[in-house]
Amino acid sequence: MSRLLGFLFSALLVLQGCATTTTPQMGADGKPLPRLYRIAPGATAKLQYRMLDSVNALRDAAGAQPVQLNAQLNAAAATHSRDMSVQNRPWHFGSDGSSPMDRVRRVGYSGAMLGENISETYETELETLAAWMEQPDTRNVILDKRAANLGFAWFQERNGKIWWTLIMGS
Repeated sequence: MSRLLGFLFSALLVLQGCATTTTPQMGADGKPLPRLYRIAPGATAKLQYRMLDSVNALRDAAGAQPVQLNAQLNAAAATHSRDMSVQNRPWHFGSDGSSPMDRVRRVGYSGAMLGENISETYETELETLAAWMEQPDTRNVILDKRAANLGFAWFQERNGKIWWTLIMGS
């Protein structure tokens, strides 16, 4: 029995020596370079509900009522994310001159559009949400007490860049 344990311990040591550890590459600022975040095909619902849960946790902490995902707002967000990629710039106007309110009306949303947060990044949806929460104007969109609905979508380019859009509606 002790021979078997000795053999297993030796094998474990050998395997541990074979393990490779990768240290993160560091940028000029001394911080680790970001890793490419690839969104898997078919992950739409997973990401949208992770964002919804995170937004509702933040809203709860701020004393605001939870919001629900809205398919129409999701569609408006998806359209705008793809359009920002086509324009290669993060801004609130569509390539056709449309405003966020125009896009929300086009998809048939009957409530009021309260705000739109956008981002161009290689970061995850939760890192993007954290960045939005650091800025008063984008935080106010997320925590707007009048909000009842949320739309959230993205477009990821082949190079990994992600264009995120979050829309809040009443």
